[in-house]
This record gives sequence, C-alpha cells and structure tokens, in this order.
Amino acid sequence: MPTADRDGRDLVIGLGNPLMGDDGIGLAALERLQAEWEVPPEVELIDGGTWGMNLLPMIEIAPRVLFLDAIRAGLPPGSDVVLYDRQIPRVLAQKLSPHQIDLKEVLAVAELRGTLPSASVAIGLEPEIVELGIGLSPRVEAGIGRMVEAAVAQLAAWGHVCRRQEGVEAALDA
Repeated sequence: MPTADRDGRDLVIGLGNPLMGDDGIGLAALERLQAEWEVPPEVELIDGGTWGMNLLPMIEIAPRVLFLDAIRAGLPPGSDVVLYDRQIPRVLAQKLSPHQIDLKEVLAVAELRGTLPSASVAIGLEPEIVELGIGLSPRVEAGIGRMVEAAVAQLAAWGHVCRRQEGVEAALDA
C-alpha cells in the first residue's frame, strides 16, 4: 500500500493482557494517557489488548505507530525500555499461549506486504511478573507515569502537542 493511501492519523496502541499481571502495563499506560492528557484529533488511541492480527489493517494505514507494552529486555523489573523501528522485533517468538498471535507477527506481515508505517516506536517497562493474576507488580506500577510522559514526548517529537487535562497534577512516578 503506498504512503498516499495512509489516512494521516498516527496511532498509540496499548497492548497486553491485564489477566497476566505485568503484561497489562500497556493498557494501564494507555488508560492513564486518556485520563490525564488531551491528545489532538490527528492521533488515535487504541486499546489493542490481545487483538493480534486484527490490528494489521489499522497499522497498515497509519503513518506512524507508538506501541505501549511490557517489553522484555533483560533489565531489572520496572526499567524503562524504548525501541525504535528496526529494534522492534519482527520475528516469531514464544507466546503466552499456542493460539496467540503477537505484535511481532503482525509487524512481520506488514513488512512482507510493504505496508509498515514510516516510523514505529515501542515504549514500555521491563515486566516482573507475567503469570495468571490481576494487577501490576509494585515496581512496574510505579513506572506508569514515566511511560506516559515518554509517550507524550514521542508524540511531541512527531509534532503532536498534548496538553495535561485541567486539574491533573504533573507527577512523575519515582
């Protein structure tokens, strides 16, 4: 699909499964971004959850995509992780279940079809606990504010000015 067919809206996609502990960090960060920030209309916020291949059509028409997710990078739990374009893996990897299609496969298909967005960034935290259970571990939950601030900064770098909602205090998590 040629770039001219793209709809002009950049995407912020929260990913993860909130029933698998820290795997739900991407959705928690997206929820906080929606609650605390006014995002311009040329940016679409999407709860991607565990949509898998259903995200492909949206990703293929977006000029740029920002993913919010738990990212395993071998760092201490709760550490900030940012990946750009080719750093985001596009190979098949271990999944939580044999039926799961993950982001890596979606991006691999978009690459094969020549429809990858011009820029993609993944912002996340190193998870501590990814097992059946609701809620985030304390070290990961403490990083949500930093993750949201990094997302707002990335959107600003792409020319999208986000404004903090009135009445919401600016507070980075420790």
